[in-house]
Parts: sequence; structure tokens; C-alpha cells
Amino acid sequence: MTLLLNIAVDGVAYGMILFMIAVGLSVTMGLMRVVNLAHGGFALIGGTLAHWLGTEVGLPFALVLLGAVAGTIVIAMPLERLVYRRIYGFGELQQVLATIGLTFLMIASVNLWQGSSLLSITLPEGLNRSVDLGFRQLTAHRALVIGVGALVILGLWLLLDRTRFGIRLRAAVDNRDTASALGIDTGRIYMLTFALGAGLAALGGILGAELLPIDAYYPLRYMVLFLIVVAIGGLGSILGSFVAALAIGMIETASRYLVPDMATITFFVLVILFLGLRPRGLMGRAGA
Repeated sequence: MTLLLNIAVDGVAYGMILFMIAVGLSVTMGLMRVVNLAHGGFALIGGTLAHWLGTEVGLPFALVLLGAVAGTIVIAMPLERLVYRRIYGFGELQQVLATIGLTFLMIASVNLWQGSSLLSITLPEGLNRSVDLGFRQLTAHRALVIGVGALVILGLWLLLDRTRFGIRLRAAVDNRDTASALGIDTGRIYMLTFALGAGLAALGGILGAELLPIDAYYPLRYMVLFLIVVAIGGLGSILGSFVAALAIGMIETASRYLVPDMATITFFVLVILFLGLRPRGLMGRAGA
């Protein structure tokens, strides 16, 4: 029983990190119709900025977190306007080539600035303390990750289903020309949505640096993992990405606990079997 509880706690924490990073990719691929292979690069940018602000500038963790997420959004918004907006109507191959090129540009920039070694993110003393769950000790940092992940899914649901912004985004996705004719600034809606996804990727990259360490090659190392979350959850489904991320976190954690020598093989076999049975994922949009 203790083993199952340990797997559940670690799996949820891991899944929350995957969700925060991958949910923006699900939105851009499923709703905005962009195959954005550079999405993991925004987690890299957030982690790199957090490392720089914390170790070189010396800011406290709260300001490091806010500054790194804000800095990532500031970088993402002109990229959406200057690069991504030009490829919205292109075919998948052109989008893949453009975004993978952008990924290598991000990697080269971080490599030039901070080098290729692991980039540590210093946590405050309070987040290194342990929380007694009865059956194990859990660091306050992992408890924070779980809490923030829960707030993110709640916030996204409220934003997209209960606000005027969400209504306008859905209208722009369903029929951009009609939405524009009705006075909706679809370009601004797309840019803000893209920036939101980039900011969440940065947040996940910073909070998840313990489990997914930050270095210059971060986007390439974890690109497939983020794509798996989106594929299993279903393109464009935020709830699907949440469920898929938790399931993947549980499965990968369980395999590392139970069959450590076969963990990677077991994980990918299960992914292949699932996508063979449900190629659209759990909650994929029929037109995505």
C-alpha cells in the first residue's frame, strides 16, 4: 500500500509538470493549427532566465519565478507576430521545418549565453523542507508543484469557458474570417493565447527543473514527451492534456519503481498500444 501511495504522489507531481508545459502545445496544435515543435524552447527560456536571475542577479525565488515567466512572455509575443503568424496557413511540413529551426536557434542562443551544462535553479529554504504525509516525507517544493498545477487547470477552465476572451478565442478558432467580420481582433487573440502557452511552459520548466533538468538541449531531450501528452490527451483538449499528463506521470513513475531496467521500453510500448487503439487521443477534436 505504501508503494502505491508513493507512486501516486510522485506520479501526480510529475504529471502536473508535464501538464503545465504541454498544455500550451495542445492549444497551439489543436486550436491554432500550428505544429509548434519549438514549444519546449519556451520552457528552456524560462528555466534559463530563472537560473540567471537567481544565481547571477541574486533575486529571491518569488521574483525569479515572476521575472522568468514574464521575460518568456515578452520574448514569445514578438515571435508569434513575426514568425508564427506567417506560418498559420502553411502545411505541416513547412511548420515543422520553421519551428524546428527556431528550436535550434533557441538552443544555440542559450548555449552561447550560459553554456551547455545543467542550469541550477536555487530554491528557498522553505521549499526544501519536508511535509509529513504519514506514509512518507514530501518536499514542500513538490507540494507546491501539485498545488500550482491544480490552480492552472482551474484557471484555464475559467478563462476559456467563463470569460469573454474564451468565447472570442473559440469563435476565432471555429471561423476566423467570420470572427474578424464581427469585430473580434483575431490577431490579438492568437498572440495572447500563444503568450499564455509560452508562459505556462516557462512556469512548468522552472518548477519542474528538479525532475526535468534544464540545459541548452532541453527542447530536444523532452520534445517527444510533450508531444505524447498532447497526442494522448487529444489535440485542443485542455482537460484531455491534464488527464493524459497525470496518466503518463503515473505510468512512467510506476515503471521506474517496479521495472527500472525496462521502464523506458514499458512506457513507449503502452503509448504505442494506446494510440493504436485511439489515434485521436482521449478527447481530441474531430476537426483537429
